[in-house]
Amino acid sequence: MTGRSGRGAESGLVVVDKPAEWTSHDVVGKLRRLARTRRVGHAGTLDPMATGVLVVGVEKATRLLGHLALTEKGYDATIRLGQSTNTDDAEGEITASASAAGVADAALEAGVAALTGEIRQVPPQVSAIKVNGERAYKMARKGERVALEARPVTVHAFTVTAVRREGDLIDVDASISCSSGTYIRALARDLGAMLGTGGHLTYLRRTRVGPYDLGMARTIDQLAERLEVVPMGEAVAAAFPRREVDADDARKVMHGGRLPAVGLGPGPVGVFAPDGTLLALVEEQGRAAKPLAVFVP
Repeated sequence: MTGRSGRGAESGLVVVDKPAEWTSHDVVGKLRRLARTRRVGHAGTLDPMATGVLVVGVEKATRLLGHLALTEKGYDATIRLGQSTNTDDAEGEITASASAAGVADAALEAGVAALTGEIRQVPPQVSAIKVNGERAYKMARKGERVALEARPVTVHAFTVTAVRREGDLIDVDASISCSSGTYIRALARDLGAMLGTGGHLTYLRRTRVGPYDLGMARTIDQLAERLEVVPMGEAVAAAFPRREVDADDARKVMHGGRLPAVGLGPGPVGVFAPDGTLLALVEEQGRAAKPLAVFVP
């Protein structure tokens, strides 16, 4: 990482440890002021309740964000069994209660196992999914029940780390690794539904987005003192396969030309010049590697 305190914005990624109660947009607004540029965006929204890794792109790095958002993510979560809410998390209103006191450890383990692997998941009612051009959460706020379709997601790991029983409630701590588009709130809701108790999320901390984890993340206060930016080349090399090309192929890529595929796909591949300069992201399709984004003039 490099630190900046002077003028102008450097292109690269800022790995933020998002505080609770801040929206992802709040973080972007703060980073625009710190980096002194409007060209700032984020990869993968975090709900206000959630804390943890939010990857923010500055200047040219905003063109990486759509590709980074598709990488695997990690979370630490607490799921409360025995209560359902209208948002599937603790920010909503309790809509139903059913004692979880009788849920055995074996039943809990079976429920978690059923939600691991390739599953189909219905997004929460309060989500940013668009239905007929309108965000689901806006429709939910108007009291409309939205028919959302189940979508395929992959939960690579769903590991219970602690179980706390108190009266009719059970709090389940878990570490989860999952594909892009997976809602941890929906896992809480579905685990509660499987066990007949209802369930919702009371705590969520994102620990990783692709290769960027909490060890690299900085708080807002730390970034206000010293804006640490992961340079473009380093950011791409950490997240995607690296391909180094000769001067002739570098010229082709710089002008938006295609290269022969070399078997580094199927996702984005970072292309670097002989001197190590990042040139582009490409994607292999058949025998050709097609530019997704070119970063040099």
